[in-house]
Amino acid sequence: MREQELNFEGIERLPLAVFTEKAYLDYSMYVILDRALPQIGDGLKPVQRRIVYAMSDLGLSASAKPKKAARTVGDVLGKFHPHGDAACYEAMVHMAQPFSYRYPLIDGHGNWGSQDDPKSFAAMRYTEARLTRYSQILLDELDQGTVDWVPNFDGTLEEPSILPAQLPNLLLNGASGIAVGMATDIPPHNLREVAKALILLLDDPNATLGQIMKHIKGPDFPTGGELVSPREDIVAIYKRGTGTLRLRAKWEQENGDIVIRELPYQTSGAKVLEQIAAQMRAKKLPMVEDLRDESDHESPTRLVLTPKSGKVDVEALMNHLFATTDLERTVRVNLNVIGLDGRPRVYDLKSLLNEWLSFRTETVKRRLNHRLERVTRRLHILDGLLIAYLNIDEVIRIIRTEDEPKPVLMKRFKLTDVQAEAILELKLRHLAKLEEMKIRGEQKELAAEKADLEATLKSKAKLTKLMQSEIEALAEKHGDARRTKIIERAPAQALAESELVPSEPVTVILSERGWARAAKGHDVDPEALSYRAGDRFLAAAHGRSTQLAVFVDSTGRAYSVSAHQLPSARGQGEPLSGYFNPPDGSTWRAVLTGAPEDKWVVASSAGYGFIVKLEDLYSRNKSGKAVLKVPEGASVVPAAPLVPDAEWIAAVSSDGRLLIFPLEELPELPRGKGVKILGLPTKERVELAAVAAFAEGQSLKLRCGDRHMTLKPDDQNHYLGERGRRGVALPNKYRKVTRIIVE
Repeated sequence: MREQELNFEGIERLPLAVFTEKAYLDYSMYVILDRALPQIGDGLKPVQRRIVYAMSDLGLSASAKPKKAARTVGDVLGKFHPHGDAACYEAMVHMAQPFSYRYPLIDGHGNWGSQDDPKSFAAMRYTEARLTRYSQILLDELDQGTVDWVPNFDGTLEEPSILPAQLPNLLLNGASGIAVGMATDIPPHNLREVAKALILLLDDPNATLGQIMKHIKGPDFPTGGELVSPREDIVAIYKRGTGTLRLRAKWEQENGDIVIRELPYQTSGAKVLEQIAAQMRAKKLPMVEDLRDESDHESPTRLVLTPKSGKVDVEALMNHLFATTDLERTVRVNLNVIGLDGRPRVYDLKSLLNEWLSFRTETVKRRLNHRLERVTRRLHILDGLLIAYLNIDEVIRIIRTEDEPKPVLMKRFKLTDVQAEAILELKLRHLAKLEEMKIRGEQKELAAEKADLEATLKSKAKLTKLMQSEIEALAEKHGDARRTKIIERAPAQALAESELVPSEPVTVILSERGWARAAKGHDVDPEALSYRAGDRFLAAAHGRSTQLAVFVDSTGRAYSVSAHQLPSARGQGEPLSGYFNPPDGSTWRAVLTGAPEDKWVVASSAGYGFIVKLEDLYSRNKSGKAVLKVPEGASVVPAAPLVPDAEWIAAVSSDGRLLIFPLEELPELPRGKGVKILGLPTKERVELAAVAAFAEGQSLKLRCGDRHMTLKPDDQNHYLGERGRRGVALPNKYRKVTRIIVE
């Protein structure tokens, strides 16, 4: 069977690059103009505008009984917005949350989410809603010819292309959205402040940004808190239209407790508590004794911290929490809006206000013209009705005798079609004598109104005055006090780790297999502790929990970690391989801790070593730093601290020979191989086993397995010699020395 040939006749053919470019551009424009960015006029995105209009169409005013949210969502989707119900309902919820919107547009009844979890709202079948009184600033003039109406998606209904906002809702409630290649982040502002700035610009269109900012001092967030950015940063944002702001929680002291009452915008109190609790569990907040959440309906935000004592520096503590938790956060500002020309653009504050005033001026003009047309039409009808009353008998005769009374009336009394139609529709009850007086009275009122409307439309000054008076009235009706205080503060600084950890004496213990732990106190016998099977004690060092512990591996590399980060000695410790990345095949050989300026003796089993400051061994790198150059085949011996007033060095070899020489013969170096400490035979496998530094008059305890030998000061003279010598042999039963203890 022959295959049918494909016929491409009548099908448009395009290069793939051209098609994809056009498709992506079309999609981009849709996202930018019809989904993600708000219009400068009413400050709403299409879905928000349709929700507000649909609720108005349903009669859900602020004084009406609320209806199920599902009813509203159904109307929005069925009539104006053929998209997902979940996204539509979420947009509706957002406009009802008092912690998200500075001036909510929707009055929600039921569970509409919380500041801790804005998306914890109930399903639309459970919640009810109606519009707020504030939403009327978007709707009051809708039926007064102020906006254009466009067909809905299926052409069966009409919807407003924009709402005739009487105030710049864009600035009052802010907006956020991500489009294609652009985004918007507009913070909310205070209604009274914005109203004053608008009145100023109506009076003086050339007012400077500085004059405007005498009224609009900065954003005003619904959750309050403090705006702590420097004034020059706020000025720069309003000048460029982009930037970042720093917001901080508001707190006070109450009966010794720290009470946080206001959080930064879009900050979760539960998350803040979790962040603080995590620091407490990690023992990084020793000055905090208790943490609790006392928030309720009367106090939506009340987080309480109890310091351990009255001596705690509360300011420093809060400064640390501001730096390490969401109690202080930055908010991005990007005044990217779709302008009156239908194009997206980043506005500075003055340009944005001026463009909105252009929108408002045009809206007011359309409203006045609409009213003027209606007044003119009514006066025209009243003129015809008055003629009918003055000639009532003749009018009645014509209506009774003529088959087509309308053209006869028009010809007899020189009436227009509209006037004749009005006369024919008169009810008998309106033929009373007093009706003529009412008509003349209404004519007088409407004539005065018409004159006033025409004068206002012709006079820029009168139009400006009208707009100012309307803005003032709305500010009085809907305005409130500023919630976010503007207080310039320095950036928060976290406390140093040493200030956050209690300074306690600790003994850092290292086992032969590289397991480390920290025991409280210096009176610990590390050899008596429990070790894993096949493992045993290797070295220990005394220091404090706030200091760094330094570990040295068999290749001479040093690694450091805070002593308080090591596990407790109640267990068997943790392997150092979990903290560092030593070279393959290396083993752990020494541990050092103490003050940065403390000095230690480090040495290799080849008999070489030197004195080093502890701070020269510090390394935050997991791979450590090379400190001691170890000859091939050798390793590192446990390091020895320089005790106060140390004058002598004791070194013992693996074949039981002890050498004591003056400390001044050993140099101090930051790194290297060092000098010869103890002479070792080259043919035999003899190594340096241990070193120690001690002061005049101190005794030396030589540990040899379970036995030990004590050298009193008088006994030490027998082992004195020059650095690098072979040393003097110890008694036979004390030749396997593993450790020298200074007493």
